[in-house]
Amino acid sequence: MSSSDIFIGETIGTAILILLGGGVCAAVTLKASKARNAGWLAITFGWGFAVMTAVYISAPLSGAHLNPAVTLGIAIKDDDWSNVLTYWSGQLLGAMIGAVLVWIAYYGQFLAHLTDRAIVGGPGAQDVKSVEAREAKAGPVLGVFSTGPEIRVVWQNLATEIIGTIVLVLAVLTQGLNDSGKGLGTLGALITAFVVVGIGLSLGGPTGYAINPVRDLGPRIVHALLPLPNKGGSDWSYAWIPVAGPLIGGAIAAGIYNVAFA
Repeated sequence: MSSSDIFIGETIGTAILILLGGGVCAAVTLKASKARNAGWLAITFGWGFAVMTAVYISAPLSGAHLNPAVTLGIAIKDDDWSNVLTYWSGQLLGAMIGAVLVWIAYYGQFLAHLTDRAIVGGPGAQDVKSVEAREAKAGPVLGVFSTGPEIRVVWQNLATEIIGTIVLVLAVLTQGLNDSGKGLGTLGALITAFVVVGIGLSLGGPTGYAINPVRDLGPRIVHALLPLPNKGGSDWSYAWIPVAGPLIGGAIAAGIYNVAFA
């Protein structure tokens, strides 16, 4: 794979991943969406299908890492760091593109949601007791773009992201790689999609399971930049956890693989 193939493949694949994954979050969250309040099962399966679709599209070009933690794990496993920055740059760009596409696809729903006084507050909304009004204090649509903890305990939030990413990267390294070992294979895409669903169902409750630095960082940057009315803050004080946690988890998973499986 050439550097240009890697960059293009990771950009396209990660954009598809965030478009479909962020899209299901928007569908479940936003006012006037037909899927509103569909629940956690819809989100976890939506992200699983997003992974599967993105992998099948991008694997022929880049091996479909789509996640800096996966790239780091493979680099440690192979002791080959030559294309790490190319992978990471394509992944971050793709994540930002995907987040913008979610905004475009749900433009009307974003406006309806963020101009509803029952959700964002304002004159005449002081007595509203809805879940949306309470959540507005933390940013009424930030969850469409990035993750956040239900209970803010730094060491626990970080540990949850590390543990979830260890499971993901170990599954990729032991079951998912193609014959060359440089990315996900055809069967590996399906296995990894189900692993992502399993992580979401079992470990996603505390933090929303980023398990991928650019899945969180790229859309969070877009949230900060988009002209969304009443959007709330981007919670940058938390933003380092879904970046550092998955990278630490990916490195630990690669270490476990090299000790136990190599």
